[in-house]
Amino acid sequence: MKMALRACLRTKPGLTALLSQLSCSGHAAARRAPALVAQRSSSSTSQKIKVDFDQSSGVAVMHMQSPPVNSLSLEFLTDVCIALEKLEMDKSCRGLVVTSSQPKVFSAGLDILDMYGKSPEHCAEFWKAVQEMWLKFYGSNMITIAAVNGSSPAGGCLLSMTCDYRIMADNPRYSIGLNETKLGIVAPFWFKDTMVNTVGHRATEMALQLGLLYSPAEALKIGLVDQLVHEDQVLTTATETMTKWLAIPGILNISYTCHFFHLWCCNLVCTICSCVCQVIAAKKIHLSQDF
Repeated sequence: MKMALRACLRTKPGLTALLSQLSCSGHAAARRAPALVAQRSSSSTSQKIKVDFDQSSGVAVMHMQSPPVNSLSLEFLTDVCIALEKLEMDKSCRGLVVTSSQPKVFSAGLDILDMYGKSPEHCAEFWKAVQEMWLKFYGSNMITIAAVNGSSPAGGCLLSMTCDYRIMADNPRYSIGLNETKLGIVAPFWFKDTMVNTVGHRATEMALQLGLLYSPAEALKIGLVDQLVHEDQVLTTATETMTKWLAIPGILNISYTCHFFHLWCCNLVCTICSCVCQVIAAKKIHLSQDF
């Protein structure tokens, strides 16, 4: 799915323009990230994330290190987007593994406190940053693998689903899923579409309506994750798995999944048109009541 998006983004200017409206690139450009040193093995570190890049293998590892639970704040999301942009600019980087430096948690999802009681402008900027992260992972030229070494609810689950492959620690105390409903939040349609693409329509319907969190075994059963390994082997397995993915010519992956993306794209356009029609209808009703 993600590789199909890459191809379509390159060949469909209209679609690129449409999707770019969902994202904000200005706020990321305003911040400065440490440069990747041109050597065999390099490292780039910010307050929220650390990126280790092995140029001999062409694989980078992004360690999320925002205590206590890697909440996706505006600052954190911006750092992630900057790091992704820098890696994309380095043509020798072909793969990215995303994992957590925090014990027992991959990411706890969106930082609710970064939305609560804030101005409409701040909230808009926050959601643009969430959308930008989503688009950058989906549209990345790199193979991406989520090394889920802890619990990953809500936005953390979204982050893992944007990757090509998900490896999770086989620990029954951990959980993963889109549980926004239990927090009184309606997951955006692009959260829903991402999950539909991953586990199918019915499983997504149940998950979102009930706010389900799955154990690793349950997540593997429905296809929310692709592999379970011992907790100490998550990152090692991700690195080994990356080698297999990089052995496949990228063009084959693109052609294999392109028709799935076209279906997703049609869904996206239909959803946007439906929202616009609802807004227009609501305004017409409001005007008729005024008269």
